[in-house]
Amino acid sequence: MSENLLDFDVEQLNAWFASVGEKPFRARQMLRWMYKEGEPDFTAMTDLPVSLREKLLQLAHVAAPQVMRDEISADGTRKWLLDVGTGNAVETVFIPEAERGTLCISSQAGCVLNCSFCSTGKQGFNRNLRVAEIIGQLWWANRQISKNAEGKWPVTNVVMMGMGEPLLNFDNTVSALRLMLDDHVYGLSRRRVTLSTSGIVPAMDRLRDECPVALAVSLHASNDSLRDVLVPINQKYPLRELLAACQRYLERAPRDFVTFEYVMLDGVNDSLQQAQELVGLVRDVPCKFNLIPFNPFPQTHYRRSGTDAIARFRDVLMQAGIITTIRKTRGDDIAAACGQLAGQVRDKTKRTRQPMEAQA
Repeated sequence: MSENLLDFDVEQLNAWFASVGEKPFRARQMLRWMYKEGEPDFTAMTDLPVSLREKLLQLAHVAAPQVMRDEISADGTRKWLLDVGTGNAVETVFIPEAERGTLCISSQAGCVLNCSFCSTGKQGFNRNLRVAEIIGQLWWANRQISKNAEGKWPVTNVVMMGMGEPLLNFDNTVSALRLMLDDHVYGLSRRRVTLSTSGIVPAMDRLRDECPVALAVSLHASNDSLRDVLVPINQKYPLRELLAACQRYLERAPRDFVTFEYVMLDGVNDSLQQAQELVGLVRDVPCKFNLIPFNPFPQTHYRRSGTDAIARFRDVLMQAGIITTIRKTRGDDIAAACGQLAGQVRDKTKRTRQPMEAQA
């Protein structure tokens, strides 16, 4: 059986080369060709012996998900629809800015959590993505955009904020994260790699111990009763447990902070009283807030909070000494903005057969 070498993290690739009778430095050479050069063709890897190239052609391949659709927004945001097989496709978004390029990566085909304001959740869930399908999104994005004049890849920051809950695909997500961080691969700083979770508490503790990248938490409510509706996983891991996990996460790196993501829903979670509740809720957690104007999708009954309401909400948090930003909406004309990613999912949950209003 031919092995997809993108499915291996660094340790696994070393082990695989050893298993086929090759020395460890061959794995380092392969990492450079695959990731730093973006080269999938073994015959083009000119510093590998001909005998090894022939062996690789027999035993292995390098294959990322194929691009099915490529869209570019009026603001320069770019979205790819990537084929992950068996009727499923995931979306990946690149957001170019003056000083950086941020790639939003998916971890699952669909999402099992069914947050009521998120388009991805309404698609249902099919399966976890393999390592090659996660790191392959970064691999494809770099190849599609190509290196700059200094020979550097365009993606400087990665956010695990695409389709799916990354901590419910823990092992494959962490393997992909380790590849992003490794100096022989992309060499990204852990502060430039952010994982966003809805609050899978035991997995947050594992991530802290195994691969403590920057952490973002989808909060979206100031109390359990509302969050139970907006983010149903809260019924299993309520706010008290979630915030305690955030504090534990920062024990390994006391100078770090948690980013709380908060989608602004008109008349639902945007009152000044709720802003004041948040101040008390996060008092003991080093944090900042990212307020996200709601991005509509078909059949949703939610509306975006008004500009003035969002500004007033921000001011309450800022006056309490909490750094708070309002996310600039990017790519909404091609449904690439936060909460709009949907892809194509062969739903196994039967969720898509249920009436939309009943789910919310």
